Amino acid sequence: MHRILLAISLIMSFTLNACLQATNKKPNPVSHATSKWFVDARGDTIHTILKSDAQWKSELDQMSYYVLRQKGTERAFSGPYNENKKEGIYKCKACGFSLFSSGTKFDSGTGWPSFYAPIDKTHVLEETDSTMGMARVEVLCNRCGGHLGHVFDDGPRPTGLRYCMNSVSLDFEPQ
Repeated sequence: MHRILLAISLIMSFTLNACLQATNKKPNPVSHATSKWFVDARGDTIHTILKSDAQWKSELDQMSYYVLRQKGTERAFSGPYNENKKEGIYKCKACGFSLFSSGTKFDSGTGWPSFYAPIDKTHVLEETDSTMGMARVEVLCNRCGGHLGHVFDDGPRPTGLRYCMNSVSLDFEPQ
């Protein structure tokens, strides 16, 4: 009798756990858009970019592919844009979408380029990331779904935010 109750209890526990995991899954960033376009804050229509994994792999270098498409992270202080002081625009390395201005860049001391705001809030997508045993907010390019980094609430004024980005997920266009 006790074995039957234990078996039923285990089955119910596994079933409940599977249901909870199924409801907590994040959407695949490649299919992040419910439509194939969105309108940014300036009123411009932005068409989303959807490509196969093989296409991204052929277009990106190995480290950029790892970060942008597999949600990896580059080593701190290893990227070319952490100490970049030039004026310009930081764009998504995968699709060329304008993401951050050098005017919002600041030295966070973390080893990754940090910004207190994106160029346009609609140009980035924010999703809950519960990997690594903590709750963080992942930042994705809203045009191609590429992983850029994370945003934290310990940044400077005026926003109090720190968009901590991977250099290899960005390209820089000097002004």
